Amino acid sequence: MSFNSNGYGYNFVTSIKQKNKRKHMIIEQIYTGCLAQGAYYIESNGEAAIIDPLREVQPYIEKAERRGAKIKYVFETHFHADFVSGHQDLSAKTGAPIVFGPTGMKMGFDALVAEDGQEFPLGKAKIRIIHTPGHTMESSCYLLINEEGKEEALFSGDTLFIGDVGRPDLAQKVIAELTQDKLAAHLYDSLRDKIMTLADDIIVYPAHGAGSACGKNMSKENSDTLGNQKKTNYALQEMTKEQFIKEVITGLTPPPAYFPQNVMMNIQGYESIDTVLERGIRPLTPREFEAAANETGAILLDTREATVFAKGFVPNSVNIGIEGSFAVWVGAMIPDLKQEILLITDEGNEEEVITRLARVGYDHSLGYLKGGIEAWRAEGRELDTIVSITAAELAEIQKKEGPLNILDVRKNSEYLSEHVIDAENAPLDYINDSMAKIDKDKTYYVHCEGGYRSMVFNSILRARGFDNLIDVKGGFKAIKESEKFKVSEYVCPSTLL
Repeated sequence: MSFNSNGYGYNFVTSIKQKNKRKHMIIEQIYTGCLAQGAYYIESNGEAAIIDPLREVQPYIEKAERRGAKIKYVFETHFHADFVSGHQDLSAKTGAPIVFGPTGMKMGFDALVAEDGQEFPLGKAKIRIIHTPGHTMESSCYLLINEEGKEEALFSGDTLFIGDVGRPDLAQKVIAELTQDKLAAHLYDSLRDKIMTLADDIIVYPAHGAGSACGKNMSKENSDTLGNQKKTNYALQEMTKEQFIKEVITGLTPPPAYFPQNVMMNIQGYESIDTVLERGIRPLTPREFEAAANETGAILLDTREATVFAKGFVPNSVNIGIEGSFAVWVGAMIPDLKQEILLITDEGNEEEVITRLARVGYDHSLGYLKGGIEAWRAEGRELDTIVSITAAELAEIQKKEGPLNILDVRKNSEYLSEHVIDAENAPLDYINDSMAKIDKDKTYYVHCEGGYRSMVFNSILRARGFDNLIDVKGGFKAIKESEKFKVSEYVCPSTLL
């Protein structure tokens, strides 16, 4: 496996060696777009530290080996909710200790629980832990002090993002007495007492960027100076603690259902990803695939592109395309991490799909359809389809038939911003509630923003016996560009109260 822009990660940050022509020191951000997650590789004088590694750890090991460096520490900023960290496997394979900030949680593996302010030598540099409770109680940042003794970079985890801060409502899903207001109050103190007192020229490297569900207003930028964040980040402006609490919790939407389960895996431990891959990368003939589906009750997950899926798929399979926010939507649509899964993928994508599932704790892939949908078709087995039409075709149907039942499955905030007049909002995020709005005997035309989410929606409902859903290719974007439909103006939510 290797890092790449298609999912394993892309290095958006050049090394300090390249920037400042230092001899020994390197910082690299390994950014994974499908999770909007940043892991970090830091090296000084032949010693390396990894911060918040992904589940698949071999790339970090290979990077260190190529550079002749030894991985000395595995630092965790907190018990992550949105992905399963690779701390346990990376420690087992390298001997490097796992380091967490102060926490009262009992972990299912050996780890070093550091004290606030404790420093860890790394080559000619050192890393200082700064305990910053608020996003979670154990949340900590890591301050890199460079080889000249200067405080250079802050690895801020989910405490401080670019343009945002970590949401304070996730830990309460695991520890009931931790209310979001209490956590937000801790976060206020942590930011002002521990972070904003640091120098303005320190570079902030967060654990997430835009698209992550761990915040609500994250920038697309992946790093910034602390000084600029003090000027521009809403949460770092002058305000009372009460004002801060209100600002931070306003607008939070419910987190994905799998988040608490990921937290517990990160605390209690998990199977090695090597075991997960070995179990999942099991080729099944169409006959074996069908038998496994009948015997196990596994979900049939088809990860092909939406328009390709629509033209022919194994009956009752669900489409969540690998090219979109795959892990996030799997987590939202399949709430039980122990759910067994059988895969239909584009040929050659099997390992990547299983890896991406494992990143968010779905460790029970049982195998994949060998030869893909073509092998299924070649044996003359039954295929299902979903009717998919263009925006122009939708306009023609409406011209002939009059008003249509149009379902907009985007988030409610997207719908409120702009939508087709008379379309009904049925968000994919709340598919069970949305399904209750649908009459099986009526025909509905379903769209999202670009076509990805609508096919997820249609495939799930198709598997549940809803046969009269028609997909609109290109989604709202195509509908709006067609200029054949009236689109609403922005509606301020406050006017709806």
